[in-house]
Amino acid sequence: MVESFVVTPWEVKGEVDYNKLVKQFGTTPISEGLLERIKKHTKDLHLFLRRGIVFCHRDFDWILNKCENGEKFFLYTGRGPSGNTHLGHMIPWMFTKWLQDKFDVELYFQITEDEKSLVKDLTLEETKSIAYENILDVIALGFDPKKTHIFLDTEYIKTLYPLAIKISKHINFSTVKAVFGFENSSNIGIIFFPAMQIAPCFFPSVLKGKNIPCLIPASIDQDDYWRPARDVAPKLGFYKPAQIHNKLFPSLQGPKAKMSSSDPNSAVFTTDSSKVVREKIIRYAYSGGQATIEEHRKKGGNPDVDVPYQWLTFFEEDDKKLKQIHDDYKNGNLLTGELKEILIKKLDEFLKEHQKKREKAKDQIEKFMLRD
Repeated sequence: MVESFVVTPWEVKGEVDYNKLVKQFGTTPISEGLLERIKKHTKDLHLFLRRGIVFCHRDFDWILNKCENGEKFFLYTGRGPSGNTHLGHMIPWMFTKWLQDKFDVELYFQITEDEKSLVKDLTLEETKSIAYENILDVIALGFDPKKTHIFLDTEYIKTLYPLAIKISKHINFSTVKAVFGFENSSNIGIIFFPAMQIAPCFFPSVLKGKNIPCLIPASIDQDDYWRPARDVAPKLGFYKPAQIHNKLFPSLQGPKAKMSSSDPNSAVFTTDSSKVVREKIIRYAYSGGQATIEEHRKKGGNPDVDVPYQWLTFFEEDDKKLKQIHDDYKNGNLLTGELKEILIKKLDEFLKEHQKKREKAKDQIEKFMLRD
């Protein structure tokens, strides 16, 4: 019996069946043909595309049509600040950075501190403070400050609100209730909020006085917002926003556990020290290995459920090296402890470099901020 799973912007539970999710959300799997077409523009493919981590889309082929006709698009993604940035948050941003570099386009990055204060036990002042910590991680990834525009909803409200009002007029309560599962007990702020998250799909078109195609790179759990966005777009005279979605980064504790900013043992955070990362991987990383060394040597491990191997698929650039790790683990030549050591080294290298850039980002914030 297949256990049920839940994927919403606010909750992910259970082992996600991505094939079922594609059908449920009405997205399109990324085909080999589309990959070849992307490669004609980008010369190479991001490892997330090569490995099926970025796995489905809506109208990305249309975005490429626009490019081929000489029309620029813009990128839109964001962050809901409820705690420290963990590696799972970084996945869509890393891919967004690659898209910006390859297509030389602008990025509008929304910080939804208002949403998080509405759905979490956090004050608006707390979510705004967290937001500026999260922004350091965005900047540290190396986005182009001339083409990257970061804004907090409550600080860019003069521009956002009029557009959100126009959007909200075309979306009734029964629609958002069906899409988001709102109930009579839901506060009225979160009921209105979808209009705020839909607004950035269109406001570069408003700011520049012409229709500009929008591409949203995001984790699949955010998809609920884009279906109403696509419904409302033609009513307001805008292009429908296109999307390209990545799979969710696995929880440290395994496929049935939830990665959460509020559970420090479910994730590795960008601010974790080398010592903390090592302790988390050794102690909490879900293993696909056997109970004993002898049994593992004989039967081998299961890389499909092993979290250290799964995390390496996101961070090990070398396809041949990754395949060797996969095969060695599966046939029992590589032990669970040895696989964990490979991951620890990879994350240590990544985080040390990221933390240096994150420190430098403290003096660069205003270069990126979009203000009314």
